[in-house]
Amino acid sequence: MTHTAARAFILGVRPLSHLVHPREVVRQFTPNWFAASMGTGVLALALAQFPATVPGLRAVGEGLWLFNIGLFSLFSLLYAARWVFFFDGAKRIFGHSVVSMFFGCIPIGLATIINGFLSFGLARWGHVALEIALVLWRLDAGLAVVCGVAIPFMMFTRQSHSMDQMTAVWLLPVVAAEVAAVSGGLLGPHLADVHQQLAVLIASYVLWACSVPLAMSILVILVLRLAVHKLPHASMAPSSWLALGPIGTGALGLLVLGSAAPSIFAANGLGDYGAAAKAIGLIGGLLLWGYGFWWAMMAALITLRYLRAGLTFNIGWWGYTFPVGVYALATLRLSTLLPIGTFAIIGGALVLALAATWLVVGAQTLRGAWRGDLFVAPCLQQD
Repeated sequence: MTHTAARAFILGVRPLSHLVHPREVVRQFTPNWFAASMGTGVLALALAQFPATVPGLRAVGEGLWLFNIGLFSLFSLLYAARWVFFFDGAKRIFGHSVVSMFFGCIPIGLATIINGFLSFGLARWGHVALEIALVLWRLDAGLAVVCGVAIPFMMFTRQSHSMDQMTAVWLLPVVAAEVAAVSGGLLGPHLADVHQQLAVLIASYVLWACSVPLAMSILVILVLRLAVHKLPHASMAPSSWLALGPIGTGALGLLVLGSAAPSIFAANGLGDYGAAAKAIGLIGGLLLWGYGFWWAMMAALITLRYLRAGLTFNIGWWGYTFPVGVYALATLRLSTLLPIGTFAIIGGALVLALAATWLVVGAQTLRGAWRGDLFVAPCLQQD
């Protein structure tokens, strides 16, 4: 039995059996797949920050980060190929009220790779890793701003939306900017030029402001929608966790920027503002963390409600991973700033939950990708 045949036997079905032709992998490829890069990347970063000393855990995180680079590269090639070979079908995404929101997954997934260059790459490649991170961060920030402006503009001008059909996926294009802000806050202190440090820090604060207030306003509308129209269809069950994404990332952003600001401000003659930035970072991050705690409990209850009725796997299940991951990172960051051991315990538990979820969702994704039934572009369903 050949290796390919053996894999097909193990998985119980021949590869891409649910597709009429292998080229459908490209024709049906959508940005939703980049959510897998988001979830894989944030798990890699979370494992590196795990509060307990576990032999080999950081190496596992680094391996996941390297795997994620390959994953993101593959997805980028597939999606670029769709635009090259199936342009007419690819451009339909701009008019789709749900799939277009997932454009935000592209810069968010890239941000996890950038952060990995700082967490893992610096130790291996030194200054080269820093230069790569800086170039990628500039690209990521630009993509995040484009997503955060262009997608809402299309919502306002060419897409059809209604309150009863709204879900937390509205957050995805908006959140990308605050994720880039976190990356900038991590990147800035490593730069040699103090003026460049300041430029990255200020840009990161602006990126945070372009995202978090708008995301909070969307959450207000989401609460109203849930109260009036109740829970969305079971196929959108993972979206109940997406609200935790901008809250966790917003808290992490304030904490990271607040930690970086004092030394950067001082080096640029703005030392009077350093203490204020640090205090705002801690207090603001703590308040957002508390808000996220409410959403986490609510999302858990909603998920239990869906589970009772039964859930069918879809690529949207990756929505269970990244929000939990960034909330875990914010929790672990708080544990290093506050002498309260509870944060480390909660953060560690969240990382373990994230790892377990990643294994389940990853296995299901591998199975669905092998069979081909996950390659579905809703904007082409009328064909």
